[in-house]
Amino acid sequence: MTIGAFEVPKSTRKLQVALATIYCLLSAGVVFGYAAIKPVLIAEGVYRDRCTRDELDQGVRECFGQELHLNFMFTCAAVATNVCALPVGTILDRYGPRISGMIGAAFFTAGCLLFAFAWELPFDAYIPAYLFLALGGPFVFISSFQLSNTFPSNSGFILSLLTGAFDASSAVFLVYRLIYFASGETFWPKKFFLAYLVVPAFTFLAQVFVMPRESYKTVGELVHMVEDEQYHSSDEELPEEVRNSVQEERRASVASEIDLLLGPKGGERHQKREEVKRDISGVWGAMHGKSTREQIMSWWFVLITLFTVIQMTRINYFVATIRPQYTYLLGSFEAAVEINNFFDIALPMGGLVAVPFIGALLDRTSTTFIIGLLVATATAIGVLGILPYTWAAYANVVLFVVYRPLYYTTVSDYAAKVFGFVTFGKVYGTIICLAGVFNFVQSGLDALTHGVFGGNPVPVNLMLLISAVVVGTALVLFIHLQAKQIKRDELIREAESAEETVMPGMGSTSYTN
Repeated sequence: MTIGAFEVPKSTRKLQVALATIYCLLSAGVVFGYAAIKPVLIAEGVYRDRCTRDELDQGVRECFGQELHLNFMFTCAAVATNVCALPVGTILDRYGPRISGMIGAAFFTAGCLLFAFAWELPFDAYIPAYLFLALGGPFVFISSFQLSNTFPSNSGFILSLLTGAFDASSAVFLVYRLIYFASGETFWPKKFFLAYLVVPAFTFLAQVFVMPRESYKTVGELVHMVEDEQYHSSDEELPEEVRNSVQEERRASVASEIDLLLGPKGGERHQKREEVKRDISGVWGAMHGKSTREQIMSWWFVLITLFTVIQMTRINYFVATIRPQYTYLLGSFEAAVEINNFFDIALPMGGLVAVPFIGALLDRTSTTFIIGLLVATATAIGVLGILPYTWAAYANVVLFVVYRPLYYTTVSDYAAKVFGFVTFGKVYGTIICLAGVFNFVQSGLDALTHGVFGGNPVPVNLMLLISAVVVGTALVLFIHLQAKQIKRDELIREAESAEETVMPGMGSTSYTN
């Protein structure tokens, strides 16, 4: 079930958007601030027991076993964030955004409690603690998407606001790290995570008292409300003429409410905008009407999934290992710390700066162009990531933080345009789920870097770079060729549908489309 935005007071809708922005900012993507909280965990001796006696005697800052276990903690969280996209969508569709948000608050509460008492528990609680923090994020974030329909004429701005809040949420652990070291390491994690329980409590109360039980209707659904007969079971008791009059008045009333919401001819403008987007894309509708199985077995699905798997692995591997990578490449721990600090600030800022422009880019350029841009940017990041220069490190971070939100948004945009919304949840969820599961290979990459290559990240980065270029190039070429074929097919259909018309009063014939 869904509700029309005009059925809810304007002030309530504004409050809903504001509250969602706040709790997304404080919880949706905090686990991706891993690079910021990692130094705190190392300072607190987390997984220090995994170090060998020789490493402890040498007084190393971070040993091999400690590095692997900390990174595995993040890997599990990153995998969970992506894999749970599928069940989140199912729960959202069946039970609505309020229940979904409450589940997210419960998961986040469990994560905070486990992290607060992890030092005192008789088992390894760090991994499940970070895992629960990760699970809470998608539930509160994805359930907030439908709020973009609270004010349809500003849906793009609201979606950008929520996405920006998600990206900026990675700064939570950066703020904590600054407070932690400024306090002389006295504001230890137990105090922080117990205090942070106020966030899931706030989220839960917002769901109970303010947020909608059902999702808001899209513009398309609002338009159909006017087109569909506004039938009530009680109408059967009325005479036919009265019943028709009542239903007509009801349609007019709904149309009036929708016009106030969308503006004059808002539905028509929306339809025209969608048609323009479809034409520009070049691949819109390529797999519409196909079964889920047919879509998943197609090259459209296989290539974008392979590309997503590789890119997600690269992204999460970089987030988890930025400091040791640049410690080796720059030959200086202090220089690596500076790069890490810059990254912690740039990561949330990159999303905030890039997101407003991403929507316009996706709407005004072809799918071939945008995927080609992704591949080119990913290649540049890969090249910069193996150069042992400080300028290359900063350039790499800047490109990375802009590329990350562009990549995630483009994949969902591609799935919507190519596969359609009828199967979007299953197809897009499967892509992200497979990519998430494959991210467990990150632990193997860590072991390879430290065990086989002696801490040198270049061989692993080269492997990821080459595989990304090969798969990315294949994807771009495939989309380009298919777009040309789709255009040719459209021209053929238009030619075949041309009708022979005899002009009135004339003996000649003319052909019109």
